[in-house]
Amino acid sequence: MNVYTIGLMISLAVYFAVGSYAGRKVKHLEDYFVAGRQAPTLLIVGTLVASLMSTNAFMGETGQGYAGYPTIILILTAINCIGYTAGALFFGRFLRRSRALTVAEYFGQRFVSRRVQSVAGASIVFGCTGYLMVVTQGTATIVHEVTGLSFHLALFLTWSGYTLFTMYSGSRGVVLTDTMMFLLFTAVALLGLAFIVEEAGGWFATIQDLATFESKPGIVSWHGMVGEGADWASATDAMIYAVILGIAWGVVVAVSPWQASRYLMARDEHTVIRSAMITAATVLVLYSVLMLSGAAINLLNPMIQPAQENMIWAAMNVMPTLIGVLLMSGIMAAGLSSASTFLSLVGFSVTNDLVPSAHADDSRQLRMSRWAMIGVSLAALVIANFIPQGNLFWITYFVGTLYASAWGPVAFMSVWSRRITEGAAFWGIIAGLLGNLVARVLSMLGIVEFPVYFHPIVVGALLSYITVEVAILRGTVTQQEHEIRERLHETPEAEIDPARQRGTLRCAKAIIWCGVVFAGVLIVFYALPYQRATGGSAGGEFVMALGIGLSLVVAGALAWWGTARSYTR
Repeated sequence: MNVYTIGLMISLAVYFAVGSYAGRKVKHLEDYFVAGRQAPTLLIVGTLVASLMSTNAFMGETGQGYAGYPTIILILTAINCIGYTAGALFFGRFLRRSRALTVAEYFGQRFVSRRVQSVAGASIVFGCTGYLMVVTQGTATIVHEVTGLSFHLALFLTWSGYTLFTMYSGSRGVVLTDTMMFLLFTAVALLGLAFIVEEAGGWFATIQDLATFESKPGIVSWHGMVGEGADWASATDAMIYAVILGIAWGVVVAVSPWQASRYLMARDEHTVIRSAMITAATVLVLYSVLMLSGAAINLLNPMIQPAQENMIWAAMNVMPTLIGVLLMSGIMAAGLSSASTFLSLVGFSVTNDLVPSAHADDSRQLRMSRWAMIGVSLAALVIANFIPQGNLFWITYFVGTLYASAWGPVAFMSVWSRRITEGAAFWGIIAGLLGNLVARVLSMLGIVEFPVYFHPIVVGALLSYITVEVAILRGTVTQQEHEIRERLHETPEAEIDPARQRGTLRCAKAIIWCGVVFAGVLIVFYALPYQRATGGSAGGEFVMALGIGLSLVVAGALAWWGTARSYTR
């Protein structure tokens, strides 16, 4: 048994202990489903970041950075970070105001419809089970590489680990362990970057060497590698991809079940808005660290295959043993935190949205949720045993962005449209889901080649919106639906608190300044060294640095505007 294995075992033991402690405090459905609706800002930030930063971030997307596309992933991330604030202001706080137990239940309440709740719940089961399979594979890869166990045995151990503590503790345990894991992998990501860069020759030498790296030309240019043999033929194609996927993931973090559902746990609406802003800044910093780490590992070993294992290689070959152990534990924590989130969401949806029992008491529904989690996790385990490894990035982007198409138009219109009907919501979700799914399958099979500007996400979202508009013409908004929507727009008196408002506005101001500082840091430590190394103008790199910082300025300014407008007497 090596030191890395011991580190993973200690981490698991700690998470089990916390999950057991949280599980003993579960008394009611609200405790199990939404952590009693009392989670403070730190815990909401922790679970938001942890549920997003899965093994795909530390392996799949960092693998893309290693393969030649760190700046494309970073631009994409900067755009989608604005979605956190937009989602909190235009959907998340209204979701919390509904007092629903799940996001699918919110849709059912809003449209007074069992079938809308069921189809939303079914999409949660489908999408999150797929995502659960991906993070199970990613986490098992770590266990396999560290321990030397067979991959299939590593899958089983990973599955049993996250299933046990999630099943017992529910949302109370998930939100606590998510926050612990978030703090761990954030710290070790920063430490990991420091050691990788130091080994590569120092910060400025690393940027300059990557700027002229012949094996992967353009790896840290604003557009990444383009041309023959690259993922994109031109810089324009790469940028269109980044913008489309950035907007799509912005919608995902705004309305998807594993992100928006975190707001149901928040203690108040100011917590929702503050958490969204802080998460946006945290995610942007983390992705900056991971993308530079992935690219810089090329200077130490440009031959790692598959590319998604580059951080595992660095942890075991570049860093001091203690830091390597912590990094491996942090990557595993990222996988476990996402797995626990997806598993809990699916279990909740099965019992609350798909097969609810009006006559079941809390204890019976708790038992049903736990059995549902076992069934779903077993399904994910079986699928993970047959899906080929090495596809974390593409599978995650396929499954995750389904919600941008299926839920995006309906979610925002459920709050802001007086015209949307029950039938429009039902068929809009189905059309968006199937449109994205069918377009993706046709593309994968080579039957249809979609241009980069007509990505399957765009196909699904357009079909969803068109379907909603057509269905609106064939239906009528009921008086009850109208009254429910009006109540959603009634700000609770308890939320109009000058002290809370000042705190949220201060947070918004801090995020704006973070954006300004971040842009300056990128110019000094990225754009200028790149310009010196290439001898060119580096105009695109300067614009990218400014744009990434601007994304936080926009997120903070949007939160300022929304808070000042909504919570003033």
